[in-house]
Amino acid sequence: MSFFRVFTRRAALARKPTRPNTISRRTMMPAPGPNAGPLLERRADRELPNPKPGRKWLLTFPIFALATGAGMLGLFNYQKSSSSIVNSTLYALRTSPQAREILGDEIYFAQQIPWISGEMNQLHGRIDISFWVKGTKAQGKMRFRSIRPDRMSYFRTEVWSLETEDGKVVQLLDGDSDPFRKN
Repeated sequence: MSFFRVFTRRAALARKPTRPNTISRRTMMPAPGPNAGPLLERRADRELPNPKPGRKWLLTFPIFALATGAGMLGLFNYQKSSSSIVNSTLYALRTSPQAREILGDEIYFAQQIPWISGEMNQLHGRIDISFWVKGTKAQGKMRFRSIRPDRMSYFRTEVWSLETEDGKVVQLLDGDSDPFRKN
């Protein structure tokens, strides 16, 4: 029974005469002009506005690229400054008698937003950073370099120094007083 219905419907549709393509009786509505007032209704078949050929993006792209680059540098520097390595070196600097003698008490970053220069790659076993610190007496540039010779070994501190403003370099890493040595 259902086969019969489907067959008769298809046969009826096949016999129906097709109308030729008719043009829509609605006229095309032009895009609103500059002083045309508010557009109160939208029709799907209205004329699209003519895009102005221009290259404004040539002016804005360099500004966008500079802002994006500056933002990325700021984010990466923030990530370095809040890492455990920087916090550990600052703590070791605060507890070092030589550093306290040179810098004084309350040792912290010299700038409000510190710039941590150098490489901090724990995955490949290379840490070589430097940044400015200050105390109550003076300020100086602290440098810390540590390597991990192979994947399964501990980091070995090679350089931990403090350079004062007058250019004097003090080695804070002595053979017996390595605060970073793992027991």
